[in-house]
Amino acid sequence: MSRGLLITFEGGEACGKSTQVGLLTDRLRSLGRTCQVLREPGGTPLGEKIRHLVKHDPDGIGMATVAELLLMNASRAELVHRVIRPALERGEVVVCDRFYDSTVAYQGYGRGLNLPMVEQVIAAAVGEVRPQLTLWLRVAAEEAARRLVKRQEVGDRFEAEKAAFFERVEQGYAAVAAREPQRFVPINAGGTPDEVHARIWARVEALEAAES
Repeated sequence: MSRGLLITFEGGEACGKSTQVGLLTDRLRSLGRTCQVLREPGGTPLGEKIRHLVKHDPDGIGMATVAELLLMNASRAELVHRVIRPALERGEVVVCDRFYDSTVAYQGYGRGLNLPMVEQVIAAAVGEVRPQLTLWLRVAAEEAARRLVKRQEVGDRFEAEKAAFFERVEQGYAAVAAREPQRFVPINAGGTPDEVHARIWARVEALEAAES
């Protein structure tokens, strides 16, 4: 992989994205690749402030769903402008914990916003930037609930959503996977972290072969 490469991770809450982002970037760096590790919303000073407002700040409680959509994409536009596009132009690998597919799943399907509108806002935020590979980590709902209890992150409004919301989110991800099967790849996130990483690495190696 000599060209710039954008790899994104998607999935519901407590699916193991953060762990797998770390394992993948460690492996890529061991092979001599320069990696940018990012998260959404966030990744820039402005983006981190938006992240806190959307997920934790009491002032964000009950915000309009369209406001949530626009804030998420304001953070994303800043991230693309300041970090992702320059890194790709330098030939680096960018690994991002969530990207625009989360907005389709969470705000489009989960919140029930108009999907063409959601896609227009995303397009304005990202321009021509698209991931070459998106890894959709899938874990059984019961296992995700067990992990959430164990993690006990305080005050995360998304993690506090009800089961019906997350069912709609999964429907959103499934719709993206059906539409873009070459890019958006389901990964069985059950088992040990190393077992999940092996499944991910097989996909990354396949991408490397296709890009070379």
